[in-house]
Amino acid sequence: MQTPILKLGSYLIASLQAELTDTDLLQLQSNLVEQVGRFRASGVILDVTTLDVMDSFATRMLRNIAQAVELRGAAAVIVGIRPEVAFAMVRLGLDLRLSGVHTVLDLEEALALLDQRKKGPAGHG
Repeated sequence: MQTPILKLGSYLIASLQAELTDTDLLQLQSNLVEQVGRFRASGVILDVTTLDVMDSFATRMLRNIAQAVELRGAAAVIVGIRPEVAFAMVRLGLDLRLSGVHTVLDLEEALALLDQRKKGPAGHG
């Protein structure tokens, strides 16, 4: 299943679907890294709101996607981790933040974080 990637200003938003396979996640990584360059995106939002489960592979792929787009010059933010998914991730020892990946509650917070990072420290930039 192809993950829809929307362009909003200088940001890309990928809404992950609950039925994603490992192959779909690999394809998403390739598509996002390519589109960051094509659209000169300054930020990528990975929306995981519909995911009921995030296993170790999905967590590792999200971390890899975030790191790959950041190497291409775009900030990455993961939004919408459900409470039950967060509890399961903690029980499994899966923590995205340890690798520097930003997580926020919703799209509004993600946009605010990306806008803040775009302006730079103390509003300069």
